[in-house]
Amino acid sequence: MTRITVACLDMAGTTVADDGTVMEAFTAAITEQNLPEAAYQQAMTDVQSTMGQSKIEVFRRILGDEASARKANEAFEDHYAAAVRRGAISALPGAEDTIMRLRDAGVRVCLATGFSPVTRDAILDELAWGGLIDLALSPADAGRGRPWPDLPLTALLRLRGGAVGELAVAGDTGSDIESGLRAGAAIVAGVLTGASSRADLEQAGAPIILDTIAGILPHIDSSLA
Repeated sequence: MTRITVACLDMAGTTVADDGTVMEAFTAAITEQNLPEAAYQQAMTDVQSTMGQSKIEVFRRILGDEASARKANEAFEDHYAAAVRRGAISALPGAEDTIMRLRDAGVRVCLATGFSPVTRDAILDELAWGGLIDLALSPADAGRGRPWPDLPLTALLRLRGGAVGELAVAGDTGSDIESGLRAGAAIVAGVLTGASSRADLEQAGAPIILDTIAGILPHIDSSLA
């Protein structure tokens, strides 16, 4: 295998403990739209099935018009930001050590998310991770969010990696897996610490399924031999 030079890792559910905060913020934002019951239930089903994707794009699909989508996205961001301020997020066990070990091995690390840059940066500030990583990306930075390949490919370009054979991608949703596969990453791993079950990740086509993000290290190490 070609040496891995860039690792693009998801945030909420993969490296950052979410504990339902994303879903709570989505629920609050959708509730504020005062949808009819049937439309509300369909919206929540859609939210569950699109975890990991760009939040504004999810609201656009659910609500159908730009003004409503922006209003709902602002409500989502406000609810999530309040959760961050009250300490509702934390690093998943082993995440910091994994990132440090990757960087010690010469692998440049990008944290990618479906959150806006403002929310993403609030999380990084709360965890004091600004100096821990090489890059952080949101859909607004890359063009399109997951399941498109733009986030991992942008990470590869900005971090001056080589071919896609030098790229590793890991996340906890089917959208993460699809994004990594579309990017042609050499390592695409699903992680069981977030929104998806093993069956969900298998159905998404995950070549590797890990109990935690720390499990990616042996796969990266084998590429460094």
